[in-house]
Amino acid sequence: WSHADLDAALAHHPRIGERPLAAGAEADASRAEQASMASAAGETAAAIAAGNARYEERFGRVFLIRAAGRSPEQMRAELDRRLGNDDEGEAAEALDQLRQIALLRLEGAIA
Repeated sequence: WSHADLDAALAHHPRIGERPLAAGAEADASRAEQASMASAAGETAAAIAAGNARYEERFGRVFLIRAAGRSPEQMRAELDRRLGNDDEGEAAEALDQLRQIALLRLEGAIA
């Protein structure tokens, strides 16, 4: 996928820790994938929100991570780590996360 594909995929993607407001299959999938955020401690949720803002300022897009199977603390650690990436390295990581999410959703649709 290209950078344009990444931007298109993230155009309506919710931030980690924010509940999608839209209806439909994509929003439902995001809610299910981010379910672990409901149990996030206040400090972790606040750190993720602040990290989301820094990420968007630095890279110009929403932070994307395969949330399914990850704890809030793991997502926070990944967000902190990835803020240290250069632009190309981060684009590659975000595209890999997009691939992982697409595969999980496809597997879920088939199963």
